[in-house]
Parts: sequence; structure tokens; C-alpha cells
Amino acid sequence: MAKNLVIVESPAKVKTIKKFLGTSYDVEASNGHVRDFPKSQFGIDVEHDYEPKYITIRGKGELLAELRKSAKKADKIYLATDPDREGEAISWHLMQALHTETQKMHRITFNEITKSAVKASIKEARDLDMNLVDAQQTRRMLDRMVGYSISPLLWAKVKRGLSAGRVQSVALRIICDREEEIRAFIPEEYWTLDAKVQVPGERKSLEAKFYGKDKKITIHNQKEMDELLQELEGKPFVVQEVKRGERTKNAPLPFTTSTLQQEAGKVLNFSTQKTMRIAQQLYEGVDIKGAGTIGLISYLRTDSTRISEEADTAARGYIKEQYGEKYVSHAEKTEKSGKRIQDAHEAIRPTDISRTPVMVKESLSRDQFRLYQLIWKRFTASRMANALYETTAVHIEAGDYIFTVSASKVKFDGFLSVYTDEEDQKKSNVLSQSLEAGMPLTLKELVPEQHFTQPPAHYTEASLVKTMEELGIGRPSTYAPTITTIINRRYVSKEQKNLYVTELGEAVNGIMKQAFPTIVDVNFTANMEGLLDCIEEGTVQWKTVVRNFYPDLKHDVDQAEKELEKVHIEDEATDVICEQCGRHMVIKYGPHGKFLACPGFPECKNTMPYYEKIGVTCPKCGGDIVLKQTRKGRRYYGCIHHPDCDFMSWDRPAEKRCPVCGAYMVEKGTRLACSDRECGHTEKMTETK
Repeated sequence: MAKNLVIVESPAKVKTIKKFLGTSYDVEASNGHVRDFPKSQFGIDVEHDYEPKYITIRGKGELLAELRKSAKKADKIYLATDPDREGEAISWHLMQALHTETQKMHRITFNEITKSAVKASIKEARDLDMNLVDAQQTRRMLDRMVGYSISPLLWAKVKRGLSAGRVQSVALRIICDREEEIRAFIPEEYWTLDAKVQVPGERKSLEAKFYGKDKKITIHNQKEMDELLQELEGKPFVVQEVKRGERTKNAPLPFTTSTLQQEAGKVLNFSTQKTMRIAQQLYEGVDIKGAGTIGLISYLRTDSTRISEEADTAARGYIKEQYGEKYVSHAEKTEKSGKRIQDAHEAIRPTDISRTPVMVKESLSRDQFRLYQLIWKRFTASRMANALYETTAVHIEAGDYIFTVSASKVKFDGFLSVYTDEEDQKKSNVLSQSLEAGMPLTLKELVPEQHFTQPPAHYTEASLVKTMEELGIGRPSTYAPTITTIINRRYVSKEQKNLYVTELGEAVNGIMKQAFPTIVDVNFTANMEGLLDCIEEGTVQWKTVVRNFYPDLKHDVDQAEKELEKVHIEDEATDVICEQCGRHMVIKYGPHGKFLACPGFPECKNTMPYYEKIGVTCPKCGGDIVLKQTRKGRRYYGCIHHPDCDFMSWDRPAEKRCPVCGAYMVEKGTRLACSDRECGHTEKMTETK
């Protein structure tokens, strides 16, 4: 009997695929990449037209030897690595490393690990797609060029162990830019006015919101509010207009990698890394009681919302059977977007819609179940009919002004019977059906309320992924590792869900913006992703991209080496005396920032915390205000007498007190703002000098 060899990436797939294909097939795993650039060298021969130099990855020698033995015995070899650029590149490296006839090697891909998909892929075996290989190889070379050229510069100018990356440096800049916006933000005061009115014959009162006149009016301060309340005094409240209508809420699109990471972050509180790890487990296969190992979802790295005809038909059939004909969508669900979509495979979906989350719950871990349920519900909802709401909008007249009330209730739940988000779960007003134009209402109470505008929110992993996708930075496979890298390098700290820039992150971003503005330019990075897509399509040669990129990078690195100054002065002396040997202690840099160390090391190993005074006294006890860091590296300002004094501020305090209320003031960009939000006083910083 003819022997066939199938090589997959992950050992987790071996058992499942072997079961599908039977005894005439051997299935073995490469455990990911088998060849890569050497760690100790640049790995790209610039002198010989940028030829890459690959070596066998350390520890893969024995595995490759076993694969070569199996390849020699086989009549046909099927390379079944993942269905994306990286998978194609791994297959190419395997072809190079197996040292066997290329004519008996075939490339197969499947979007899901099911019997029908795997068997169909064997029938549709093809040659290697070198455009995909070239696109991945170019990405890898560009990343290597940036990393191996700039990282040593960061070691010299900041400290060892840092790194720069083509995508990670842009992600860091995005977070730093948001941090600057937040620091410079000055809250602005505004007021809202609600009117509680009674409808004749009804027990519950209605809460109407102040709108204005013909146009919406913003109430900026208490003076304006007092004038408005005076004008409204004694005015009758009468229903001016009642508009009843319908509103449609469209069913959601099925998940892409980006939207899955965002939703899992919001709903399940998963990090991007955790989402991808659990999704990989669901894709590769889980041991289901009574059914064996089954791949529960389709391939997890995709930016397409397309669904195969077979899966679409099965989904609509299931919905018709379980929910009824009226719940089945008859519209085509497609994403309207101007951006380029990699449509090589489908959206993320369950491999079998009839395998409900409840059916497999006992076989899954808690996190696997929660993620599978999210994917199943989202996909099922995407094939269902839109939800229909009855809407009512009421305009209430009070003198020259208008108050509004709006309400909606579900007329037909459609996809909401399966999948709801936070917005759908919010309770809305319930309006009386008796409301009609000309009806007088009784005013029970006017409720004025002071507010202040809020600064932009700190990025979360979910919102950063959304921004990166919108800007065209990175691809589905890069979001999670990029975020993980900047957190692991301590450029960014994660507290609860929010991402905060550390002092180290700001220093690295400052160097990158000064010396390598192109590398951290959002548009440049997005254009580079477009060029990689063009290589994949075969419209651009990969060496053209590399030839145009490296000389400019090399020039910038050479300039930076000459012109950039160190971010800190090495071993800066202080007035603090070492308690053990009497020397003046010096400032050192560690993983958590600055600390004091004895210059007599290694004879004297004494260390102490370092507190950077900002020249401002504590408003509570008069001690020095010092710059501190949380355990995760976020900067804040606290009193040197902590824990006896508990003063702290995220914003840099100023010595000046607020002339209106006497509270301490903080720096907000080029202005000073009162730390008491209810006061809201601000002034130009130059006025204090």
C-alpha cells in the first residue's frame, strides 16, 4: 500500500488528522518553524543583494532527522501547515530542510480540522505559493532589520535588554500619544437639566431631558443654568409632538481575529494572548466525550468575514429548525470597508453549528467553554434576521424651550434571542400610549446637574487592537504578540484593563521619534503592510521593498549613533550617604526604574529606593513631593513621608494654590488646573512664573 506523509505544525493536530485519514497516511508534526535567521548574526547578506541566511533552529536537528527518514519512505508528502503566510513559509522551509525530491511534495490547507475539510484538502493539493512565502519572508526581514539595527542603539543610549520593532514601536507610540493627550486634557464644565413630569392618569413620572430651542443648547456654567431656571419658572409643560416609528438593528458580522480579541476582552476580560491561546486549543481539537478529539472552531487568524456556502446553508437550516423561519436572515452579511482584506479563509465560526455550547460544556475547561460560547453565539446571530424596535420620540414644550423623551421596545427580537451586547441590555424608558400632541403635563421637579468633560480613555488591549486594525498596522497574527512584547519589555504596564506608559517606555519612544521618525510613523507602517499585500498578490517583487527600505534605515542608525545623547547620566552621584560604608550613593537603573546603589559595589552591596524630588512641597504635610512608580511601572507623585502621609497625584502638582478655592494645582499641558474638579479653575502656566 502506498504510504503518504502529512506534516502539520502542532503535535495537538496529529492524532485527530490521523484518525480522519486512516492507515495509509502517517501524520507527523514540525513543532512550528524548523529554520530561522541565526540569533547571533544579522542573518541578511546586504553585500549580496539582501540574500537571507537561514539555519536550523537549535534543538530541531533530531526532529528534522526523523522527518527526513519518514519523507524518504513516503511516496507523497503533504505539507499541512497553517493556512496563512507564515504557514506557507514554514512549508517552504520544510521543503528546503527535508532534502528529498520536491515533485513528491504537495501543499494542502484546511480552514477547519474536520474529516470533510481534511479529506477535501488532499484532493485539492497544490504547489507551494511562493508569493505568500515571499510576503512572509519580507515581513521577517524587515522586522529583523529594524530589531537588529536599532536595539543595540537602545542598549547604548538607555540600557541593555531593550528592543525596537517595526510594529511594536508604532504600537508604543500610539499609547504614548494617548498618554500625552490625557496629561494635557483640561476638564470643561457643563450642566444638564432633567425635568420630571407627570402624565395625566399615570402613576410613574417621565424624565425629560433639556434640549434647547430650534438647535441643541449647551449649558456651560451655573450662571447660565440659573438664568435658564428663572426663564422656566411657572411655564406650563405641554406635549408638542409625538413621533412613533420603527428602528432596525442589524445582526452582527461573524468574528475576525481582531473583533474576537476585542469582544473577548470586553465580555470575558481575556487578554489578547489568552484569547489566542484558547482559540488555538479549540481549533486544534478538544477531546469530546463520546466523539473523540474534534476541532470546534475554524482557523483563528483571519480578517475576513466571509463564510463558506456549506457552513452558511447549515447555519440557516439549524436556525429555521430551532427558532423558526422568520428568524432566518435572507440578506448577505458583508463588511463595508475600504481597506484591503486578506480573504484567504473564512471568519471564525464553529465547525458544526449543531454542536451547541451546552452539548460540549462537560468536555471543556471553563475558559474554553466561555470562548466557544461567544464564537458560537456570534456566528449563529450573524445568520439570523435583524431585530426590530418600536420607537417613540416625544417633544415637550416649556415656554420657548424644548425637552425630549425617547423610548424603544423590542417588536421582534431576531438575532437578540441568541446574542446581545451591553447596549442591548440597557433598560430604556417605557412611555405611555396615551401621550399625544397638546396634552398638558404636570412639572414635579427640575433637576440641574454639574458635569465636567472627561479625558480620552487609556487604551485597553481591546481598544488598542481596534485602533491598530483601523490604522492598518500589523495583521491578525501580530496583534497579540505585539502587545505582549511591549508589556514584557516594561514599556507599558497593564493595571486592571488599562495600558499605561512607563518611564522606560517614554524614553524609548522619545528616541524612536527623534532618530527614527519614519519607523514610528503610522502611515509609513500601514503603507508597508500594503506593500506586503502586493508581494502576496505578485504585483511587487520582494527584493524591491527590501532594497528601498534598508539603506534609509542604515543612514538613520548611523546618524543616531553620532548625534543621540544618553537618556540618563551613568552613576549620577547624590547627597545620600551609604549607611554601611559612608560613600555618596549613586543612581542606577533596574527593571523597575531608578534606585540608589553604593558605588563601592561589589565590596558594599547596599541599595535604597530612589526618590526624585520635583521641587514642590506636599499640600498635606509640607514634605517633599517625589516621583514614584507603581509595581507595574506607572508614574505618580507622592509624599516622601509615606506611609505617614498618604498624599498622591497622577498629575504633576504645582507649588501654587488655586486662587478660587485654595486647593493645590496640577500641570495640564501648558496650563495649571485646580485639583478640585468641582472648582474647575484653570490658568496659563506662564502666569505663575
